[in-house]
Amino acid sequence: MKNLIEKTVEFVKEKLKGAEAGHDWFHIERVWKLAKKIAETEECNHEVVELAALLHDIADPKFHAGDETLALKVSREFLESNNASEEVTEKVLFIIKNISFKNRKEVPENLPIELKIVQDADRIDAIGAIGIARTFNFGGFKNNLMYDPESKPKLNMSKEEYKKSDGTTINHFYEKLLLLKDLMNTQKGKEIAGERHDYMLQFLDQFYKEWNVS
Repeated sequence: MKNLIEKTVEFVKEKLKGAEAGHDWFHIERVWKLAKKIAETEECNHEVVELAALLHDIADPKFHAGDETLALKVSREFLESNNASEEVTEKVLFIIKNISFKNRKEVPENLPIELKIVQDADRIDAIGAIGIARTFNFGGFKNNLMYDPESKPKLNMSKEEYKKSDGTTINHFYEKLLLLKDLMNTQKGKEIAGERHDYMLQFLDQFYKEWNVS
C-alpha cells in the first residue's frame, strides 16, 4: 500500500509531464529534497513540508493565464481524494497560496515554520548554477533578450508589474535572484543560499567581461 507521499510523487510526475524545464518534475524533486534537508534542522510537521514541496507548483499561474486559484483547487482535490486530514490539507494549501516571491507583500505575519522551510527550498532552487540555468531557460521560453545595456532593472515592482514584466534575463538577477539570499527564513537556508549567491555574482562578473569583450 503506497503512502500519501509516494502517491503525491506519482501524481506530480504525471501532472507535470512536458512542463517548461525550469518548472518541471525535476524542479519539484530538487525543492522536495532541499525542504527535507532544511526540515531536519527545524521542529516541524515533516509530512506537511513534503506534501507542500511536492505540490507547490502543481499549477503555476505563469502557465495558466495567471490563475492563482487552480493550484489550490487541484491540490485540495488530490489530498481529499487520498484521505489527507483536513488539518494537513489546510496547512499545505496555506503554503501553496503564500509561498510565491511576487506575493511576499501580501502574506500574513507569523508564518508557520513549514511554510518558511518550503519557501526557502523553492527560493534556493532559483539561485546558484541551477538558478542561472532556469532563468535563461525561462527567458528563452518567453523569447526575452538575454541582456541589453540600455535596459535597466526595475526594482520594487508591484505584484502586477512583476507579473507583466518582460525585461531581460540579466535584469531578472537584480529584480529577484540577488534579493533572495536576504529573504531566507531558516539558518540552514541562509547557509545554502550564501554559497549560491556568491556563485551568481561570479557568473555576472564573467558575463559582463565576455559581453564587453574585455
